[in-house]
Amino acid sequence: MNRSKDNRVIERTIDDISSGRKLPDFAFFFVLFLCILANIITSATANTNFNMLIGGVEIPVYVFAGVFSSVSNICIIFMAVLFGKKGYYSSLTILLIQIPFILIGVVKHQAINSIPGIFGNILAIIAITCIYKYNQKVDRFQSEIQYQAVTDQLTGLPNSYAATKLLKDLISHNTEFVNVTININRFKNLNETLGFIAGNEALKEVASRWKEICESGSTGTLDFVAHLSGDEFALIIRNYSTEEDYYNTLKQYENAMNKKITIDGCDIYLTASFGYVLCPAEANTLDTVCTYSTAAMHEIKRKNSSNHILHFTPDLIEGDEKVEMETKIRKALENDAILFYLQPQFSIDHKLHGFEALARIKDSDGKMISPAVFIPVAERAGLVDKIDVMIFKKSAKFIGELIKKTGLDITLSINVSVKHLMKNDFVDEVQNIIKEAGLKPENLEIEITESVMIESMDRTLRCVKEIESMGIRIAIDDFGTGYSSLSYLHNLPVHMIKIDKSFIDAMNSSESSKKYVAAIISIGHILGFDVISEGVEGDAQLDTLREIGCDYIQGYIWGKPLDPEKAMELAVECSKDK
Repeated sequence: MNRSKDNRVIERTIDDISSGRKLPDFAFFFVLFLCILANIITSATANTNFNMLIGGVEIPVYVFAGVFSSVSNICIIFMAVLFGKKGYYSSLTILLIQIPFILIGVVKHQAINSIPGIFGNILAIIAITCIYKYNQKVDRFQSEIQYQAVTDQLTGLPNSYAATKLLKDLISHNTEFVNVTININRFKNLNETLGFIAGNEALKEVASRWKEICESGSTGTLDFVAHLSGDEFALIIRNYSTEEDYYNTLKQYENAMNKKITIDGCDIYLTASFGYVLCPAEANTLDTVCTYSTAAMHEIKRKNSSNHILHFTPDLIEGDEKVEMETKIRKALENDAILFYLQPQFSIDHKLHGFEALARIKDSDGKMISPAVFIPVAERAGLVDKIDVMIFKKSAKFIGELIKKTGLDITLSINVSVKHLMKNDFVDEVQNIIKEAGLKPENLEIEITESVMIESMDRTLRCVKEIESMGIRIAIDDFGTGYSSLSYLHNLPVHMIKIDKSFIDAMNSSESSKKYVAAIISIGHILGFDVISEGVEGDAQLDTLREIGCDYIQGYIWGKPLDPEKAMELAVECSKDK
């Protein structure tokens, strides 16, 4: 691609990674106003014969003309030095306008002492012109240096420095994005077979194709492509609404590899491995963002799979990182530092139904660690039941206070792990917690997963029936992803089934998925259960769920997980609408 297109990419890169380098417009207008005001005062004082009494001494007013003239000159220099082209031409205009006024003063008022001012203005014009021309050279040099600093010289794409700067900026602003690490498959073989020159030509062609996609906006998302080193690239995707949006973007970059590359008469077919992680949901530090997407990419190459796109999962983390994460979890438990967030649940007509309590842990730098990272580690370490208890106690106490304050009849939904449910004293534990929190049993909902049934159907059934007899509601979480069975649903005293997000994501892109969701809702209603859909993010999903009769909604469309303070604000606001 030509240099002008390269420049647009780089300019966009610089815009993304730079802020606050230029003085704001109001500073320019302030200096310009000060300059004009100083000139007016200079003109007014230079031609007056009045005296001022200062400290018992009469001082001619015209002597102050020199003071304000100096202020004006300082402002003119500031404009020329700090504000580039507009500063130079504004200064030049003021200086040129001053000359005829000075001449009129000399002729009309015989102000001979103003003649040096004419020469002063001429010298000032020469000075600011020299400054402006010099600054132009410096700016051109700096632009070239800046271009080289953020641009990979082989491909014309932004380089690893630019990518790192952008990632840091996105992370610091808690922006939602997908970070993708890309590696060209079997590129080493290409270099060994055809040579490094051919390899470089292949990299340039791949980069050109991806750059064209990035600049065209054909993906519908905001994309940033960088060449990190050798056969490794980075892709950052923003401005997406659903999983389908960013996945389609990934497919478009993958499909760009399908066309052959011809080098020295040889046809070459390349593929690439795309490992990605969702940020900040699954990674919120520069280290984890890069490590997790790279781990997913390496997993594709290890499996040598025909599927070249892989989402990061916590099981890909290396052993040392798992040990480190387990240590963080244990410290959080010891220090009572497990936090709870509350994601609102609404009826289909947008009335607050309740909240689901979610566990959160902060890293040493104060940033949240994704549950997708720490929960699997906690499960393997046998700590998940301890997290359950801590979240249960804290959220139950909070919801008890919330209900008293607002008078709302809402439900607190608590996830219970298999290990926690299987504990001998689980029922006693639940009774003690709701009693201490002042929470009525009917305001509590225990969520269990389908896998619980596989662990021990008889024991689970006894436990669940005992809980239900207390007036506590029972929900089946992630329904449809496990071993769904009408027989256990019929036997269990279930009140709610939750449709997993994966079905909601596919619902509007696949008629069979839509029918599957509709069937789950229909079966739930036949068995007398309410149905809630998780992970609802778009209006189209909401419209479909209304159409097929879903009862409740949980997802970003109406509410992200909230800290207790914001959850209380939401509840108070909803209580006013009762």
